[in-house]
Amino acid sequence: MPDRRSSVTYREVDQDYFAKRLLRRHAGVWSLWALGVAAVISGDFFGWNFGLEFGFGGLLVATLVITVMYLGMCYSIAEMSPALPHTGGAYSFGRTAMGPWGGFVTGVAETIEYVVTPAVIVVGIGGYMDSITSDLFDFSMPAPIWWLIFYGIFIGLNVIGVEASFRFSVVICFAALAILLIFWAGALTKLDFQNEAIDSLGGWFPEGASGVFYAIPFAIWFYLAIEELPLAAEESHDPRRDIPRGTIYGLFTLIVAAFLTLFLSAGMAPGSDDLSESAEPLFDGLKTIFGGGTAASLLALIAVTGLVASFHTIIFAYGRNIFSLSRAGYLPHVLSITHGTRQTPHVALLTGAVIGYALALLLEYSGSDSVGAALLTMAVFGAVISYVMQMVSFVLLRRNRPNIERPYRSPLGEAGAIVAGVIAAVSLVSLFFNADYRPGVVGVAIWFALAILYFAVVGRHKLILSPEEEFAMTEGQHGAHMETEGYGTTKVSDVARPRAGDG
Repeated sequence: MPDRRSSVTYREVDQDYFAKRLLRRHAGVWSLWALGVAAVISGDFFGWNFGLEFGFGGLLVATLVITVMYLGMCYSIAEMSPALPHTGGAYSFGRTAMGPWGGFVTGVAETIEYVVTPAVIVVGIGGYMDSITSDLFDFSMPAPIWWLIFYGIFIGLNVIGVEASFRFSVVICFAALAILLIFWAGALTKLDFQNEAIDSLGGWFPEGASGVFYAIPFAIWFYLAIEELPLAAEESHDPRRDIPRGTIYGLFTLIVAAFLTLFLSAGMAPGSDDLSESAEPLFDGLKTIFGGGTAASLLALIAVTGLVASFHTIIFAYGRNIFSLSRAGYLPHVLSITHGTRQTPHVALLTGAVIGYALALLLEYSGSDSVGAALLTMAVFGAVISYVMQMVSFVLLRRNRPNIERPYRSPLGEAGAIVAGVIAAVSLVSLFFNADYRPGVVGVAIWFALAILYFAVVGRHKLILSPEEEFAMTEGQHGAHMETEGYGTTKVSDVARPRAGDG
């Protein structure tokens, strides 16, 4: 059935199609809180420190601005996610607000974010692990082997089942927060803030106002991926109640962690100048507190939990993101097939891992001075595009779909979404101004363009009335309550005439 208003075609499928694409409900509010915090917590262990290159003041102001952005965005997402409780998350918001093209652009931007982000994190894991084994056992391995080992372990864990994934997320989240608490307490005894954070870099703003602009992508790393919680909607017992609470609780946990890490890490030896180039900044801090040798290395081994927490949970996220786009036909249908007994999207999980690993390898052997920082800016590229699109979706849904049931309403309203969207748009522009990382950003922009070309030529002719599509095409009458009404209850013939506001 062609939808002439949006130039897409829907195909009829039988129940067997959805039977091969089932997810299992398990998560409660604290599992979701742990999923959100764990997804981001690696930002306190690795990555943010590259922003110190532009001065402590530059990174501090950038972090304040980005915190405002995430407040506006998370409250907006907390409203949209229980109103549209689908695994598609951002794609679902964009689809209902802006039609199939808006849904695809939003969804594929998020795909880029979540496929590239684990590649960033695994580079950090490799750096930590090699430093630790070198210190403890005088043993070293090439970085790509470390990456392969950790991809293998955590793809396996995510395939095992949603119960194992969420239980591990809770445990690893608390472990990561515990090691940060130990670090923060120890850092208070070693502070020399003026000398280490300010003087070592030549003042508060050695790069002037432009330093704030350049530091934005690294400030985003303190929060990037907290917005993934809507992707767990079809695996949550009560997404209408628990996803908003998990999102907001998680965000405030991360705000506290971000500012403690920024001030305490930068304000102690080895100093912000050296820290800005470190592949394992928390390990460097632990050495300052506890001295070199076995004690610091063992603590750093525990500190890898922070990176592992985010690595594991963002693998979860890209698996659900690719699954939802594929189930609806925007990506090849085979990517959404789930494991017969475990009901996990194993094809999507493996596909994302292959792409992320290949991208890290490409940068490793292309002569990039900082593979982690280059990948980080590429992940942020996808993230901020999806942020802009989600904030536009929020405003359009408020104005054009006021009658959709909203179990939670953002106290910041449209103003919060607009401010967040503007900051995200400025952040997107900032990515192209740093010549060191521009080639990677241009490369991922080309990837983005090719994905859009695929949808224009192939994907738009293969759409399926998945829950996200049902909800959009029936103006919320179907597709919101899969747990009671099931999947695929709407037929193509039922929506043959596009409704007002769709597409």
